[in-house]
Amino acid sequence: MIDLSTSFAGIKLKNPIIIGSSGLTDSLENIIELENKGAAAVVIKSLFEEEILREMKANINSMNSEISIYPEALDFYEDTIYKKESTTDFLNLIEKSRNSANIPIIANINCISAKQWTYFPKLIESAGAHALELNIFILPSDIKRSAQDNEKIYFEIIEEVRSQIKLPLIIKLSPYFSNLASFLNKLSQSGIAGLVLFNRFYNPDFDLDSLEITSGGVLSSPSDFYLSLRWIAIMAERVECSLAASTGVHDGSALTKQLLAGANAVEIASTIYKKGPGQITRMLDELEEWMGKKGFKTIEDFRGKLSQKKSKDPAAYERVQFMKYFRGFPV
Repeated sequence: MIDLSTSFAGIKLKNPIIIGSSGLTDSLENIIELENKGAAAVVIKSLFEEEILREMKANINSMNSEISIYPEALDFYEDTIYKKESTTDFLNLIEKSRNSANIPIIANINCISAKQWTYFPKLIESAGAHALELNIFILPSDIKRSAQDNEKIYFEIIEEVRSQIKLPLIIKLSPYFSNLASFLNKLSQSGIAGLVLFNRFYNPDFDLDSLEITSGGVLSSPSDFYLSLRWIAIMAERVECSLAASTGVHDGSALTKQLLAGANAVEIASTIYKKGPGQITRMLDELEEWMGKKGFKTIEDFRGKLSQKKSKDPAAYERVQFMKYFRGFPV
């Protein structure tokens, strides 16, 4: 009998599919449906750092100094529909999901600093979350701030949050670093339990008629998975924590490839938006069918089989693949 179970960030999972933080995971009803379709865990829809600060500002009017980081973002949360997504609702959803679902519930905070909001993970732990994922959303677009300054923020956030909780801490981040391999390795040594490669930034587009900035490419496409596939393969067995792949995993084939690269699990969302929750079952069926054909009984029988570490000369291996691709491409 084929066993699809795995482990990510110290959490045992019945299979490798985790539902990523999104509108898919914003209610107990959705979470129960995802569980019934085969999801092994869910990441609750993100709570933003600015939301925590907004509520803190409202509740602690007697503070000596006004909370002033990112005032535009704080004003945004005062005036938009996000106002109704309070921290209380977030904690209640964690508690209800923990009591009603039989799969791990992972909380998620989207953050950009280690200032003032970091008391909140203690409340998440008390609400019953199995783990906390921090989606650290820092785009290196400030020309006045160095790469070292940007990277320092990650470690400040991790240190502060780890001092508050005992929950497994997972970091979801972008690929925008000057030396990504070195940075991921350093992060893995900071006491975190897992890394998710990679988060998906807001992508701007321009409306040529109205001359306004619009949103482009909200959902991922299957071709987006190649970036995380490469870096999962490079970092597998070279970091001191679990790895999960995210963005572009749309079918059983992509799921299987990420496991072959060395991922412990994958986070999916866009494919469910496009094809419905039944896509979870289809992906697992594809994985199980492939394992049966290859004679694998467990995921550990083949996980990381195609990782770069398994090559005798990883640098040369990457170079050879590059040359084969471009030398053989018809002009």
